[in-house]
Amino acid sequence: MRVLIADDHDLLRDVFAAWLAKEQIACSAAPDLHQALAIIEMSAPFDLVLLDFRMPGMDGLDGLARMLSQSRGAHVALMSGNLPADLVHQALEMGAIGFLPKTLPMKGFVEAARSMARGRSFLPPELAPLAADPAPAAALTQALTAREVQVLKLLSHGLSDDEIAARLGIHEPTLRLNLRTLFRKIGVESHEAARKAARDAGLT
Repeated sequence: MRVLIADDHDLLRDVFAAWLAKEQIACSAAPDLHQALAIIEMSAPFDLVLLDFRMPGMDGLDGLARMLSQSRGAHVALMSGNLPADLVHQALEMGAIGFLPKTLPMKGFVEAARSMARGRSFLPPELAPLAADPAPAAALTQALTAREVQVLKLLSHGLSDDEIAARLGIHEPTLRLNLRTLFRKIGVESHEAARKAARDAGLT
């Protein structure tokens, strides 16, 4: 399991990385979004990328969008001391796998990171009600992995399979497996039906 932590607070970043390493989770670190994107491009694929919402380069949710589009299959989550519930909700709709408050105890932080790296979404208990009454896009994507959400969004924009594979940096056989699972989860049998479901839910 490989995790990338991007945070401009040196001490916090080092503490988080040390705890993950203690649990036999390989960890790389970056002080800002620019370096995080460079590490993603140059390294073997990660299972999870943790982004500090307020570090340099993020520019709000724009930084999340950039990382989601260039993550090469890694799940992506936000970290912060705290975030408004509406921002967390927007991040989930965009394809984030979860949100980690920095106030979590370290053991809870590690377990949440491990869970998200395996494709399970995570929210702290105080934000769990977000999932009780999801917006249409959230309802459509709640069972999907971050990669499947990326694929569905690109489908909704009219991209072909080879264009989606190129955009995500994966091989077409891998994409076909992703599509098969995606179609099953959202209850469709064709590309066009998937595009329609995404557009009807406002997932653009």
